[in-house]
Amino acid sequence: MTSSDALTPSGAPTSSGARIPPSGEPPRKAEPPPPGHLDADGSQAGPSDRQLLAARLVPLRRPGRWISAAVLLVLLAMLVNTVLTNRRFQWGVVGDYFLDTSIVHGLELTLWLTAAVMATGYLLGIAVAVMRLSRNPVLGGLSFAFVWLLRSVPPLVQLLFWYELASLYPQLSFGLPFGPAFATVRTAHLFSGVLAAYVGLSLDVAAFSSEIVRGGLLSVDHGQTEAAQALGLGRARILRRIVLPQAMPAIVPASGNLLIGMLKATSIVSVIAVQDLLYSSQLIYNQNYLVIPLLLVATLWYVILTTLLSAVQFLVERSYARGRGRGGGGDRRPARGFRELFRGNVPLFGRGGRELAGLA
Repeated sequence: MTSSDALTPSGAPTSSGARIPPSGEPPRKAEPPPPGHLDADGSQAGPSDRQLLAARLVPLRRPGRWISAAVLLVLLAMLVNTVLTNRRFQWGVVGDYFLDTSIVHGLELTLWLTAAVMATGYLLGIAVAVMRLSRNPVLGGLSFAFVWLLRSVPPLVQLLFWYELASLYPQLSFGLPFGPAFATVRTAHLFSGVLAAYVGLSLDVAAFSSEIVRGGLLSVDHGQTEAAQALGLGRARILRRIVLPQAMPAIVPASGNLLIGMLKATSIVSVIAVQDLLYSSQLIYNQNYLVIPLLLVATLWYVILTTLLSAVQFLVERSYARGRGRGGGGDRRPARGFRELFRGNVPLFGRGGRELAGLA
């Protein structure tokens, strides 16, 4: 302390304008200057914290985004206009054949084949996934070879092989291994086009679904299983009550994509003369030569079915994601609806799109 400080009396103003409190009084806290207050040097003081918190956030202007969106909308409008006004599409013919008996029959076969293939393929896929996770080297090796082979061969080639099975094996025998046969079946009468499509597509789904299931099971922390075993729970109950519920959020999206892909992949069965949706359209336009309208009929049905399956997939994913946020197991924010997700990813349709996207 200097001599000048010592001579300043208690409560007298100092050179800076502040007052020293009398002896015994606690020092007073300096108050922030009011809005519009000028500093000692004559400069304007900054805004207060309350003013900063009450200020409205102004989003960054992005003219390029709006220009590109306008250009895309114009191109989309041009595309819709040319599709609706081009007489060569023959929308009247499309409407006449949309609910034709042959088309509906092919649609029913497509839906049945998709459901049967997915059910059988997933049952086989779960078994293959369990074999892959087994400690038995024989089971692990066989399941790996099964997945490797079927994922390497295109589905169309598999269908052709199964359809032409009679060329390789005219008959199938059932009996003891390397011993006498008890029953014999001629493959020429056994493997029709529908059965060949069912077997070939089911095996293809089994190969891909096994990897989906295996990846979902591996996504669950092994500590969950160890904790359940410490409580004395059996393996089947651990798998059903602990592992699978936690693995489903990872399995459902890939399974939904596989289902939608299989619905469209059933169109390849038309190569082996299976009367599905596409083949029914082909039979009609081979007679009346209205190729484009009949292809549009099949296309519209595929679009409708895939849209419905996508909506179901979204609802199932939201059901399993309820109570699970993207930030981890501790995040308990409710799942957002489809409209909010759409607006969050396409800011053009809502000013709050960027804010919604920031909540993810």
